[in-house]
Amino acid sequence: MKKALITGITGQDGSYLAEFLLAKGYAVHGLVRRASAFNRSRIDHLRTEENLSAKRLVLHYGELNDLTSFHRLLHKIEPDEIYHLAGQSHVGLSFEIPEITCAENGMATLHLLEAMRELQTEARLYQAASSEIFGAPETGPQTEITPINPRNPYGAAKAFAFNLGRIYRESHGLFVANGILYNHESPRRGENFVTQKICQGAAQIARGERDKLSLGNLNSQRDWGYAPEYVEGMWRMLQTERSSDFLLATGKLTSVREFCRAAFSTAGIPIEFEGEGLKEVGRRQDTGATVVEVSSAFYRPVDPSHLYGDSIRAKAELNWQAETDAVQLAKIMTKAAFAS
Repeated sequence: MKKALITGITGQDGSYLAEFLLAKGYAVHGLVRRASAFNRSRIDHLRTEENLSAKRLVLHYGELNDLTSFHRLLHKIEPDEIYHLAGQSHVGLSFEIPEITCAENGMATLHLLEAMRELQTEARLYQAASSEIFGAPETGPQTEITPINPRNPYGAAKAFAFNLGRIYRESHGLFVANGILYNHESPRRGENFVTQKICQGAAQIARGERDKLSLGNLNSQRDWGYAPEYVEGMWRMLQTERSSDFLLATGKLTSVREFCRAAFSTAGIPIEFEGEGLKEVGRRQDTGATVVEVSSAFYRPVDPSHLYGDSIRAKAELNWQAETDAVQLAKIMTKAAFAS
């Protein structure tokens, strides 16, 4: 039985990955913070008596910035595969807490790599990079060789970790696969992310629980995919003969406005937008009531543009490609919001 260690197992990607690996017959070990003791809703369904008694799912307490934690866990578990997903994951929030973002997304990766080097482990490491390392490229789509030019603290921290992965792979012979993943969402996404905010808001308005939803720049575009598909790509990266870097994306840009239309339509509230900038609103087609309004409070200091990827290498070498586009994703998430 293969053993996998997942940092960030209680997050969106970690929970889907744990499901995937358990179905593959792995024994899954997860690193959780002491503060996460009562925040395991995404993996509660996996904590069955069968999985726990057979030690197919084991949770360990530890801290990302505690080098001793990584040493102890790697020595105790001796994992075959490590999926490093933990960290501060909100791009907008990284402007407010840049030091924490850099510590959790950058230095924690260094601690893990150093532990692997010192213990001379043969474990294979998946290191979660991000499309935010590219910043606001002038052209698209991006590939694995697009120049790195981050535009926010989150992207800068991820770029640091990305380069460390390459350095330890080339200088110390570690198996390190950097996954450059574009935005991937699901019903398990936190409500502070715009996709979940939109889908939950559409469902609440449809149920009469609120009147309107406030958003930022409706012209902002993202390459949005479906998280369960992307975690399979992570696993595929560690099954290759040699470690390398792979980009996972849908290759399609969708605006916040378009995502809104899809979500509200699924909720039974078709809307049309009028106005520009801070004066733009989305109105119900049946009553004319404003259900979406724009607020400067949700604008970012710098908003990336042309950020969409080409997964041609992943398709050729991993047999992976995204199957779910942003409109389908909005429908999936909005239906789930009604069910919650």
